[in-house]
Amino acid sequence: MKRHFRWILAGAGLVALLASSATLAQTQQVSAASCAGAAMLGGTQLMCSHTDPTAPAEFCTFSWTLQTTAGAPKIVEGSFMVPPGANNLVVYQSGGFSAALANPIILCQGRAERDAK
Repeated sequence: MKRHFRWILAGAGLVALLASSATLAQTQQVSAASCAGAAMLGGTQLMCSHTDPTAPAEFCTFSWTLQTTAGAPKIVEGSFMVPPGANNLVVYQSGGFSAALANPIILCQGRAERDAK
């Protein structure tokens, strides 16, 4: 009887955990900025677009690990604003890099209209 009770409690705990995870996922905000970057032939470029015209401007920061043409790793960082309606906005461009050692990490947060001015 005690074993069945433990299994029932474990099952109830799992259901509660899954329900809270689903609620957490529903409350997370989705960014209106979409970004991509490439490093090749000695140059790098990171571009972003604002995908939702009804959403406020997005304030973003990035960190990207690149390989220099000398073979050394270098981390580049920066921040930028993506206004509504922006398409293919170049937010970082540089030379002297032969490859990306990792995908760029880009974190964006929407800003209310009163904060954007």
